[in-house]
Amino acid sequence: MSKKVVLITGTNSGFGWLTAKSVAALGHKVYATMRDINGKNADKAKALAQVENVTVLDVSLTDDASLKNAINTIIAAEGTIDVLVNNAGVTMFGIAESATAEDVQRIFDVNVFAPWKLMKLVLPFMRKQSDGLIINVSSGFGTFSFPFSVVYSASKFGLEGLSEGLHYELRSLGVDIAIVQPGTFPTEMSQKVQFGSDTSIVGDYSAIAEFPDKMFAAIGQIIESVKPDPQDVADAVVNLINLPKGQRPLRTVVDPSTGEIVQRANDAVNVEYPKVLAAFGLEELSK
Repeated sequence: MSKKVVLITGTNSGFGWLTAKSVAALGHKVYATMRDINGKNADKAKALAQVENVTVLDVSLTDDASLKNAINTIIAAEGTIDVLVNNAGVTMFGIAESATAEDVQRIFDVNVFAPWKLMKLVLPFMRKQSDGLIINVSSGFGTFSFPFSVVYSASKFGLEGLSEGLHYELRSLGVDIAIVQPGTFPTEMSQKVQFGSDTSIVGDYSAIAEFPDKMFAAIGQIIESVKPDPQDVADAVVNLINLPKGQRPLRTVVDPSTGEIVQRANDAVNVEYPKVLAAFGLEELSK
């Protein structure tokens, strides 16, 4: 197996932390990004940097200069980037109408625009070598827009929309785009839930006020009963890296609780999507 240069975002905890270590264990060169490595994430950065084949970079995903500096650092050291894993993400739950435009922008900045900017930065190198892989970590909520997670779902819909179209545009150029769709897992991200800033309208939703709590209770029960292991997501990323170019599936569901439902929806899209391509004269892209 050839050794690859792999850039992974959001490696200070959860899926990103496990993915960085799992990929590095195979001998790949991993560049792991997180914010504030000399401040609040200093201990995590130091611990991850001690893992063989891992270099930690201080990157703010909402800062264009920071993104470009990270890419330039990797290119200067390695000459290319073979794999990009857009793992970093933020969540927002609660009554959708309570989200302000600024709230929505904040979620989209991390979940949609940062991945897009990084894809734009790495694609020239991948196209030049006619080889590359971009893995975008989405969610089952990127297939279904769920009540009380509307803004989060919308951001994942956006990421999936970028990924799906690119999958067909780029694979004839030697670049694979793949989506990983995790379900409910006990990670730090799930403990850092954001809520809408406009609390003035919450009282108008008294008729369904108890439903968000029901949802959180159900999520807690899933974690308690199923005990999903975040390592499964890291393993899914490793599997995609290991698969031969051109044979990687567009979507990989990693969800021991409701994953079968998401998979059935994906299967239906897989059947119908080539028909849409054919209707618009693009049937060759489905082959």
